[in-house]
Amino acid sequence: MSTNFGMTRSDIQRNHALLTPESHEWITQPDWPGGELAWLISPDMGAKFAMGIVRSTDGIPAAAAPPEGIARFLFCLDGNVRLQSGVALAPEGFAFIPPGTRDVVSAGPGSRFVLFEWHFLAHGPGPELVSGSVADTAGTPLRGDDWLMVQKLLPTDPAFDAEFNIMNFEPGASLAYVETHFMEHGLLMLDGGGIYRLDERWYPVQAGDAIWMGPHVPQWFGALGRQKSRYLIYKNYNRPPLSQR
Repeated sequence: MSTNFGMTRSDIQRNHALLTPESHEWITQPDWPGGELAWLISPDMGAKFAMGIVRSTDGIPAAAAPPEGIARFLFCLDGNVRLQSGVALAPEGFAFIPPGTRDVVSAGPGSRFVLFEWHFLAHGPGPELVSGSVADTAGTPLRGDDWLMVQKLLPTDPAFDAEFNIMNFEPGASLAYVETHFMEHGLLMLDGGGIYRLDERWYPVQAGDAIWMGPHVPQWFGALGRQKSRYLIYKNYNRPPLSQR
């Protein structure tokens, strides 16, 4: 029996959204046998990408490859995820799957991973599959602030039309200013928490929360508490404002 009596921290606005775990709706889909998905961000809310969490109790033997022109990014939260090409992801392992590779995804019992999908915008020859782990990814200070380290998970190469980064905030650290830009974000809090400003609203956030930030929404984050705060964030990149996808 539910004890929240209609309460949730989730909040969906015209140009942003906070999606919190108590409101996740887990569904099955034919393309993901053995898995359950909570789609958190989708084009139906105004985004140009989809972001969800996939979980498996007994294992996902083989998910269908995405439609033509769709790129995927996977980030393992628990358990293990494998690609048909042989890539194996442990917790905090990641993989970028370029469109057209038809790489099949499988997952072991008890696994959870973040799934991003989007219409890929090519700039010449497409990029190759990229995989790695957060532990093996170097960090650099954001604008010289060594209390705010950025780990870039994909190469800084114009062949990629997206960025995926891990943002690491020491307690009390914050973004240097309120950002506004034409790019959009999908974000998942991994550790810690703090306050996220989105437009004119201020949201307390914690591990497990997801955020959509649409184009031009004012955005800012400050970390609170005694532990480091981290989040995984997607940004559409190397795309002009007039791009249709």
